[in-house]
Amino acid sequence: MDEDAARHTAECETSARCSVWKGESMTMDDRETYYITTPIYYPSDNLHIGHAYTTVAADALARFQRLRGKDVFFLTGTDEHGQKIQRRAESAGVTPQQFVDGIVANIRRLWETLQISHDDFIRTTEPRHEKVVQEVFRRIYEQGDIYKSEYEGWYCTPCEAFWLERQLVDGKCPDCGRPVERVREESYFFRISKYADRLLKHIEENPEFIQPVSRRNEMIAFIKQGLQDLCVSRTSFTWGVPVPTDPKHVVYVWFDALTNYISAIGWPDNSEKFNRYWPADVHLVGKEIVRFHTIIWPIILMALGLPLPKKVFGHGWLVLESGKMSKSKGNVVDPLALVDKYGVDAVRYFLLREVPFGADGFYSEESLVNRTNVDLANDLGNLLSRTTAMIGKFCGNAIPRPDAAADDGILRDLAEKVVPAFEQYMNECELSLALTELWKLVGRANKYIDETAPWDLAKDPAKRARLDTVMYNLAETLRLTAVALTPFLPTAPARIWHQLGIDRDIRTCRWPADVQWGLLAPDTPVRRGQPIFPRIDPSVALAGAVPARNEAGRAAVGHAAPAASAAEQAPAGTAQPAAPAELISIDEFRRIDLRVAKVIAAERVPKADKLLHLTLDVGGQRREIVAGIAQHYAPEQILGKLIVIVANLQPAKIRGIESNGMLLAASDGDRLFVLTPDGDLPSGARCK
Repeated sequence: MDEDAARHTAECETSARCSVWKGESMTMDDRETYYITTPIYYPSDNLHIGHAYTTVAADALARFQRLRGKDVFFLTGTDEHGQKIQRRAESAGVTPQQFVDGIVANIRRLWETLQISHDDFIRTTEPRHEKVVQEVFRRIYEQGDIYKSEYEGWYCTPCEAFWLERQLVDGKCPDCGRPVERVREESYFFRISKYADRLLKHIEENPEFIQPVSRRNEMIAFIKQGLQDLCVSRTSFTWGVPVPTDPKHVVYVWFDALTNYISAIGWPDNSEKFNRYWPADVHLVGKEIVRFHTIIWPIILMALGLPLPKKVFGHGWLVLESGKMSKSKGNVVDPLALVDKYGVDAVRYFLLREVPFGADGFYSEESLVNRTNVDLANDLGNLLSRTTAMIGKFCGNAIPRPDAAADDGILRDLAEKVVPAFEQYMNECELSLALTELWKLVGRANKYIDETAPWDLAKDPAKRARLDTVMYNLAETLRLTAVALTPFLPTAPARIWHQLGIDRDIRTCRWPADVQWGLLAPDTPVRRGQPIFPRIDPSVALAGAVPARNEAGRAAVGHAAPAASAAEQAPAGTAQPAAPAELISIDEFRRIDLRVAKVIAAERVPKADKLLHLTLDVGGQRREIVAGIAQHYAPEQILGKLIVIVANLQPAKIRGIESNGMLLAASDGDRLFVLTPDGDLPSGARCK
């Protein structure tokens, strides 16, 4: 990022170019609140991309509610007690506190790298939290809802969960599938069975309480099976919060951990803060811990006489081809390495766009690269590059003044539909659908360039008003899109505004005031700069190379975004895109085996809207490839065609399909054309 852009991102200025919500008439106490939490993570090892998925999602929701002008409190943290931690520390030859301190430092670094905007980070080893846990236990005990007895049954140490014989699956934990231990010890029990009917009534009368609906149905069925009183203390280890009336016991880790949601906002001493933010608007959790958050936690609150959270949203898992990621299995993906390689915006966008929120989603690095290239480099980045280049060439390098009489209203009308739909999806925690909705506008703007052909309009002085209006519409679409992207992408929106010439800090925007159409001021000088999302070369990135970082602080792993067409090029003196790829020798070129291939079968890849699975005949040999052309070619359109492929490309597994080769295609904006030979060549013929 150049000095001007960096200064723009850091400064907080206002400008008449866009309306500003200042809130002069509103005090902090007048503003609507929004309290969102992640689960507090168990620091038995460093976190993986699945944990990052939860926290990035919560961060996007928190940022959107701040954009709406709400007083947001966003909480995350760590759950540091329990038998598993004590055993891990003993194995490492350190104290439990020393063990968790090192991992918590790495977790804080991860959230800083992903630019998570949390307002508090709670640790269950903090005195402020331990004090509250003991007070919760004492109050529930004194009213007779906790009693001493003896526990004998099955316990899963990795999940810190108790199970009945009938709940085990093949004698193992039904959540994680690992072995359970037979436990017998003196314990305190919480009469959760007393509250079962009341909780069931609450769930049935408040359909939004547990989301999505599939999780709600699961919890209703679980409660109707009958709730057993919960063991809430342990004596077989010491790493935990001591029971206030019986110090030889430590409080059960889930009873301890769940209390963080009220200890962090001041219960019971700071009633002003607590009453301001409680009840929580959203507890965002993985589906494997929905039961704890929708049964145990609400019953604790009922016993305390406190309101229940408004919503518990149990999202799905981010899974590998080998199944669910697990720290104990070691099949995890390090999000820090991904950010270092691809940049924070690309990683966050992939996580929030690729997976329908609430359902399980498939992770692969190939998918991340493809999503970055198609959505961010081709669609968004190229739209910005083409628009600023044409404003430079055709409009004197300044935002033109639109003419209402020359406006077709296409982009304005679509924006006025996209904005409320986007907001609705965000309020419903449907992050992937919100981005899909926004990309309708991005995609339509790219198509709009081809339809209106500004390079042709520029040739006719009589069409000046039409040209200016078209270019204004494109720039205004980018301005509005950047505002909507601020909850998702921490750096790109400010860079988009900088290239559009807007000097105001995008972080001062408010929704919906700043997504109204027509706020971009004419005559604003544009500042065309480097592509905000350079294209990634899959053959380099997926080979495991760790490239140097570029000026913008993101990994330079591939070629620049597609260049503008000759008719769109900026005039001399305008900042140009990155230099072309380095020259190669004829010997290096000869290493690339380009072959003619015939498509003999074609089908869409399930749950992948941009991929086709092609079966090819290459000189009598059968070969399969996966190609990202499904938005440009239906299977029947490509079937029977002769195409050109790179035949000696290292195989890659994409969505479970081994792809042996890569077809050649050329793109111009949102148009893409598969390259075909000019003649009826036999399949397998070599291209030279």
